[in-house]
Amino acid sequence: MSADTPRDLAGMRAVGRLVAETLDELEAAVAPGVTTAELDALAAAHFARRGARSGPILTYRYPGSVCISVDDEIVHGIPGSRALRDGQMITLDVAAELRGYHADAARTVTVGDGDLEARRLIDAARAALAAGIRAAQPGATLREVGSAVERVTEARGFTVVRELTGHGIGRAMHEAPTVHNWPNPDADGDVVLTLGLVFTIEPMIVAGRPAFSVDGDGWTIRTRDGSRSAHAEHTIMVAAGGPEVLTAAA
Repeated sequence: MSADTPRDLAGMRAVGRLVAETLDELEAAVAPGVTTAELDALAAAHFARRGARSGPILTYRYPGSVCISVDDEIVHGIPGSRALRDGQMITLDVAAELRGYHADAARTVTVGDGDLEARRLIDAARAALAAGIRAAQPGATLREVGSAVERVTEARGFTVVRELTGHGIGRAMHEAPTVHNWPNPDADGDVVLTLGLVFTIEPMIVAGRPAFSVDGDGWTIRTRDGSRSAHAEHTIMVAAGGPEVLTAAA
């Protein structure tokens, strides 16, 4: 969407702060022995306290308040009874609706310190996201954003999963345009970034091959070769002074 009125901007900033707060609360609770269902319950309680709703439930009837993916699960992992183990990688993906506005962000963290590869993979996803955000200047194209994301990912020795993308967001959880994490030659890549345009940038990168499969639950997407994945995401707005990260922690 284009946050072209003061009301839109205030609404997007408010839901962005909510998403950031939720992610901070979830990350602080990640520890060996904690179940993904317990993390989901924390998110649901935070939404309820703030008068917000889960974007995935509202939009898709997803079976959880947030998506929680572990190790080789790239995205859309369903919270449940499994307990976290030391050394695992866990992706916390939070999308929320507040007073008619949506925001979406994700971060991958380790349970405990994690090993060197896990830390390198997470750092690469964060660096790729930062590069994409820097490229999101007025007058640039989405192709330039995707090029920046993929260039940094590959320079770190990892691979973008090209089929998985960011998206416009605002009055709905998923809006046009599609935001690729590589320089896709299609029409969405030609989209010129204008002031007020709001969208997510969300590199989903893997340590191995980028081929993936969908579990029998119809939601969970995981690497076919069992390699681990990291996901970093922010909702941003194109602004005159450079991109504004709406889901940044305060």
